[in-house]
Amino acid sequence: VFSTDRIIAMSFPSSGKQSFYRNPIKEVARFLDTKHPDHYKVYNLCSEKGYDPKYFHYRVERFFIDDHNVPALQDMLKFTGSVREWMSQDEKNIIAIHCKGGKGR
Repeated sequence: VFSTDRIIAMSFPSSGKQSFYRNPIKEVARFLDTKHPDHYKVYNLCSEKGYDPKYFHYRVERFFIDDHNVPALQDMLKFTGSVREWMSQDEKNIIAIHCKGGKGR
């Protein structure tokens, strides 16, 4: 996990067997709800898989970027625009961004 005051980079919030070696989705949700209630948005950059956004109160935005690939310029512009808008709404707002392993994208 990489973290600044307002940005958290992490691996995929997982369930089932994958939660033994990746972030368990319920624990990620509990952490965000406890530390940043109503002030977080999750960005899923993983093209391979998704999850039910209800865990994060539907504050999830997904960008389909293939592992070990550069995102399309259009996707980068949409992503940075979304982050800028979210962060400017409230100085308490943070983002949690992830791909599959937490470092490939």
